[in-house]
Amino acid sequence: MEINLKDKTVLVTGGAGFIGSHVVDRLVEEGARVVVLDNLSSGSKENLNSKAIFYQADVRDIQEVRDIIQKEAPSAVFHLAAQPLVETAYENPLETLEVNFMGTVHVLEACRAQEGIEAIVVVSSDKAYGKSKILPYTEDMPVGGDHPYEVSKAAGDLAAQSYFKTYGMPVTIARFGNTFGPRDRNWGRIIPDCFQAILKNKELVIRSDGKMVREYVYAKDVAEACLKLAQHIENSKGEAFNFGSDNILSVFEVVQEIEKILEVKIPYNILNTAKNEIPKQYLDWSKAKRLLAWQQKYTFAQGIRESFEWYKK
Repeated sequence: MEINLKDKTVLVTGGAGFIGSHVVDRLVEEGARVVVLDNLSSGSKENLNSKAIFYQADVRDIQEVRDIIQKEAPSAVFHLAAQPLVETAYENPLETLEVNFMGTVHVLEACRAQEGIEAIVVVSSDKAYGKSKILPYTEDMPVGGDHPYEVSKAAGDLAAQSYFKTYGMPVTIARFGNTFGPRDRNWGRIIPDCFQAILKNKELVIRSDGKMVREYVYAKDVAEACLKLAQHIENSKGEAFNFGSDNILSVFEVVQEIEKILEVKIPYNILNTAKNEIPKQYLDWSKAKRLLAWQQKYTFAQGIRESFEWYKK
């Protein structure tokens, strides 16, 4: 049985952020009444869908979160509020753990006190798995990690699992590959940096050795995945799902592909200063295909062209 979100109140934490705003757009398309909770630390009001109801609030403040959930009484909650950057986590582990771990706990606690919530989608990350010699990563691998960002995502992920196991709450977990698309203003990520190098006619600075392999998934495919998890909550609750793509590329290959797609040349400089990065990471997402009938709709080329148009503007 599929949950219909039309005309229902849906809360999105981090809904003014890069990925959260795409989830909001998709929910508005679906006919939901969307409420956004965001502290605008990495999000922006420009990203907000005009039909969304907005609260500037922080998931680190449990009372604020409780008050909004009590007042709005959502039928579904999508939790995407996060500190999203590996480098920032390295410099500021306390803030990262407070947001990514305790922020998740606060949202879950507020949901536990609220009746009538049919689905809670907690957005985790492929980084929650930490490093593994076995590829691709599958959902039955343990979550873990050696460094603050990985640990913060793993801890939030485990908290979400525990609220299902202990309280029977309708919680489901999404783990995505590297997401790209319009509204990503996190310079230091390879795709936005390529666009910036092209548009400002400057040299691309590569922090890593250029050989790290990642899976790149388009933001609109990610938004669709979040919706599928909520709609199919009977199948998805208590479970984690990987969402990825066929775009498994090294940093060098990303640059080459973008050059080919946009017919440009991107001069680059390799710094090789990135710390604690996972050398190779990509996901097995056959479970999402099988149980949720989800698969990527956008090719890498489509995603790049659509994103580039946004960056040009």
